[in-house]
Amino acid sequence: MSYQKHFKVARNRLTLACMLALGLPCAAAEQLNISDSESTNLWFIELSDKPVAGGNSKSNVRAAQNKFKDAARDADLSFVEKRRFETLFNGFSVEISAANRAKLMQIPGVKAIYPVEVFHAPAVESSEGGSAADMAVALGMTGANFAQNSMNLDGTGIKVAIIDSGIDIDHPDFGGSGSNGSTSFPTTRIAYGYDFVGDAFNADPSSATYNPVPTPDFNPDDCGGHGTHVAGIVGANGRVKGVAPNVTLGAYRVFGCAGSTSADIIIEAMEKAYNDGMHIVNMSLGAAFQWPQYPTAQAADRLVEKGVVVVASIGNSGANGLYSAGAPGLGEHVIGVASYDNLGSAQQIATVNNRDIPYNIMTFSGMVPTAGSSDVVFIGQACNTDPLLANPAGKTALAVRGVCSFGEKAANAIAAGATSVVIHNNAAGAFSGTLGAPLGNGPVPVVAITQQDGLFIRSQENPVLNWTNRIVVTPSATGGRISSFSSYGLSPDLQLKPDLGAPGGNIFSTYPMEAGGFITQSGTSMSSPHVAGAAALLLQNNPQIPAMSMRNILQNSAEPKLWSGNPALGFLDMVHRQGAGMINVASSANATTYITPGKIAAGEGEAGPFTQRLTVSNSGSEAVTYQLSSVNALSTGGVITPSFFQGNASVSFSSDTLTVPAGGSTTVDVTINPAMTPVNGQYGGYIVFTPQAAGQVYRVPFAGFVGDYQGIQILTPTANGFPWLATLNGNTFSRCLESCTYSMQGTDMPWFLMHFDHHARYMEMNILHAATKRPVHPVFHKTNVMEYLPRNSTATGFFNYTWDGTRLHSNGGKGKTMEVPNGDYVLEIRVLKALGDKNNPAHWEVWMSPVISIQR
Repeated sequence: MSYQKHFKVARNRLTLACMLALGLPCAAAEQLNISDSESTNLWFIELSDKPVAGGNSKSNVRAAQNKFKDAARDADLSFVEKRRFETLFNGFSVEISAANRAKLMQIPGVKAIYPVEVFHAPAVESSEGGSAADMAVALGMTGANFAQNSMNLDGTGIKVAIIDSGIDIDHPDFGGSGSNGSTSFPTTRIAYGYDFVGDAFNADPSSATYNPVPTPDFNPDDCGGHGTHVAGIVGANGRVKGVAPNVTLGAYRVFGCAGSTSADIIIEAMEKAYNDGMHIVNMSLGAAFQWPQYPTAQAADRLVEKGVVVVASIGNSGANGLYSAGAPGLGEHVIGVASYDNLGSAQQIATVNNRDIPYNIMTFSGMVPTAGSSDVVFIGQACNTDPLLANPAGKTALAVRGVCSFGEKAANAIAAGATSVVIHNNAAGAFSGTLGAPLGNGPVPVVAITQQDGLFIRSQENPVLNWTNRIVVTPSATGGRISSFSSYGLSPDLQLKPDLGAPGGNIFSTYPMEAGGFITQSGTSMSSPHVAGAAALLLQNNPQIPAMSMRNILQNSAEPKLWSGNPALGFLDMVHRQGAGMINVASSANATTYITPGKIAAGEGEAGPFTQRLTVSNSGSEAVTYQLSSVNALSTGGVITPSFFQGNASVSFSSDTLTVPAGGSTTVDVTINPAMTPVNGQYGGYIVFTPQAAGQVYRVPFAGFVGDYQGIQILTPTANGFPWLATLNGNTFSRCLESCTYSMQGTDMPWFLMHFDHHARYMEMNILHAATKRPVHPVFHKTNVMEYLPRNSTATGFFNYTWDGTRLHSNGGKGKTMEVPNGDYVLEIRVLKALGDKNNPAHWEVWMSPVISIQR
């Protein structure tokens, strides 16, 4: 029977079986394109020996790497080495075929292998308009404005690495010339960095501009824009004032002008930042659906262990459901940051004859003052074809929109001696869209106002404009709530992620000058640098803060917010969506109480009540007594599609009050009685420390899983009927349902398409005789053993794996393989659930393939 006919008969049989057994329609797909797979041919090889940052010597690391290479050569294992790591990670990134990948775990000294994920330039939502006042509003949300203005903190002396698309070296908000290409790197503000990739680099093989060949150089100038926007949030000091406007920046460029990078390049950048002595590393990037064991998270953890604060965005995969957080933000010691929407759009205020005049700053404006006054004269259209209606020399020139460009009006007014230019709309309402062409940093302030305010000024006999430092905010309906795109935790090992949150929705910041200089963008990419900047202020305030303590300090003083879905109901948003809550920089800087640990992972509810001992320290000059209480946040059910429930966990304390002596510490035991619903859901809440006298309230978030974590099914039936046994013809997978014959030449070998509805701890493929279902060899029958597998991003996504027709040689499994004879076989694929016990059969899911006929 031919394969094609066989397929049609079997497909009809499976359709009936699915309808009867599952109540579901069976897969209509007979073929899938290889480009639809979420697999890769680039892999990390992690060796068993620790890296240098883990306490090993460089000579030992290199000896272990050479030993691996020798063993791989002896085993005839073919791969192309891409990068070698020894400081933060011990191992390699390699390009290797799916067939050879199956042999990797058999090489002595190999601890684990992981896919080298493609990190896409983070998808952010850009919008026109906005003003520097929007950034000022965001600073107010975190208390950074108070830290700057009342505590005189600006990040002086602190070095912050931006691992991203580079930073525009010419941008005036970083001390550049404002002209493209005229500022030389390094500068006073951007003093460190490196370009690892070059302009044309793009690691995404599905992209039309795919170019995996890096062309590194020493100038990390930004042509993509993302890194400049992120850097501005951390430390711009010009038209935009960032969180820590006097930090020293490091620009570590891992993205080209467009496209993607790879995880191994990000680790390379981390190692460079470490060697450059950076105090803080910000990574507004990540690979979603990963484990904390993923190499970028491991490397980031070792940075923290070596004294570097690491902050990373938790990801923009909120639409993809729970457990969607990304690495490196999932790292055990990394501060993984969620996003809240900005409170609203803001405008700065001037006054004319006691009337408030809100304004937006034009793109090509110079610095706008916050004090001072001048007379105002109306100069009309102010186009090249129209004479000015009045002489604006030494005064503020008021022009009306229309006929010619904003830039033409401003240039004519400035040429006539105007000290500032105001352009009012020629229709009702405020300006919409872009406020000017990207002409660079102008010589005088140029601002836009409404038609109504413009006509008011023109009606005044002697109008006088007064600049102020005040702003007015137009509230956003979602302001102060978790952004819709912000990723959910928990981590797949049930650690509490994200850790905390900061403003990330609708943030106005710097952008490359050749692309306009400034822009409003949204993403967890924008929330992470708020936290990196906050850490810089705290380090300036107290340089003795250990990197391992920074997250606790920020979490203790954070403030959880109401559910973004319906805040009117009064429920707190999920802990596994917002962590400890919105950071409060000023409260963290002024805190005299320190609670460790700063978060509690209660684990599986099946185990019963969970008790955590908290240590409460008091650096103040007087004893303080706290009343202890708890409050539930919302719970969620599901994985890829979440549902929401009122939380029903309860908390008890070894003592309901706690007195902490001045300069001392004490402990309290917190017992969390896990939520009972929803089944296979996540729950969480907050332990609240309220002072009996006046003072600051502190909180510790907790989260856990409802019931038995191994109750989540991994190999869930999908619309495409995965798992598949398949053949690969060119770029197309064709499904096989009963048996298929393979020559084992080229790509003509068995392929397995697997959909993971949840993360898997471990997967192995066992080779069995088709007739007897007995192992091909009594001991050495396992192949393609893999650990820490991510879940698929969608309900129909899949990974592909293959078997090359070999098994381990009976020499003890030292990487030697031998062909199995021609004949009929099946592969038993066994998947261990997250946190599962290898010795408990109930924690495994098993799929048996159709018959594989090998005919070489």
